[in-house]
Amino acid sequence: MSDKGWALTLACNRRDAEAMPEIGDVFPDLLDPPTLNVEEPDPDQPDAWVMTAYFSEQPAADLVDRITALFPSAADVVLAPLPDADWTTLSQRGLEPVRAGRFVVHTAAHADAVRIGDIGLAIEAGLAFGTGQHATTHGCLLALDRLARRRTFRRIADLGTGTGVLALAAARRWRRAASIATDIDPISIAVTAENLRDNRALAGRSPGRIELVVAAGMQHQRLAARAPYDLIIANILAPPLVAISRPVSAALAPGGVLVLAGLLRSQKQRVLAAYRKHGLVPVMDLNDRPPGRQRRGEWPTLVLTRAR
Repeated sequence: MSDKGWALTLACNRRDAEAMPEIGDVFPDLLDPPTLNVEEPDPDQPDAWVMTAYFSEQPAADLVDRITALFPSAADVVLAPLPDADWTTLSQRGLEPVRAGRFVVHTAAHADAVRIGDIGLAIEAGLAFGTGQHATTHGCLLALDRLARRRTFRRIADLGTGTGVLALAAARRWRRAASIATDIDPISIAVTAENLRDNRALAGRSPGRIELVVAAGMQHQRLAARAPYDLIIANILAPPLVAISRPVSAALAPGGVLVLAGLLRSQKQRVLAAYRKHGLVPVMDLNDRPPGRQRRGEWPTLVLTRAR
């Protein structure tokens, strides 16, 4: 196979573009995942979108088919090599530093993006979800930054931690908090452990440390043992957010705060209704998109609280 970069492009509708997942989340077996980008070329045609996947080398036919299958409306599918001069720039498109309030998520290559007063989070793109590029992660970071201006938290849980970026962000903002970060995928927990080391954060059960646990939802004895929490973060998908609404709400302390993401705007009311049934009320709604990126639809970040 050629060592040139390759690009897979296809036309799709808005619904498929908005629902595009993180590639590492869907295909955790990929050692060198492509960078995916969607854009709306013509604002006068709101249902005409284009997806481009950038590869470091020519992808196998079955991988092309698997990615194309993520877009049921796919048409005009084209796979072609890129000039060498373009590959270096295009392959880094999704890896530029992301700023959210005081937080700056960056790779090692962009460590100089962190300025005095910033809170740098070094996260390499890889096999787990959460580099700050997706609107859901970016929205959660903004929510944490805003909450830090008015609240102090001591017991924190991050459900579906992915790369651990949100757990790290919370630990940086509330340095004396005892935190636990969970994910259903053992690979994500391994990635989080590596990211903790890269950011000089400590794993463990003591205040100021982050305990790492492989768990689905709230189904782990360590989650139960450390409850109640005054801050819970859950950046997953709408169906599991609804499914775990009862145990998550029960684990939240009176006056505690819950940050929810991973849902589309069209799913907002369903998710809110699930948590309202258990006594939670919304206090903040961030309809976010990462800066400098093409519009990918509405990805609200919901912040709720339990009355004292």
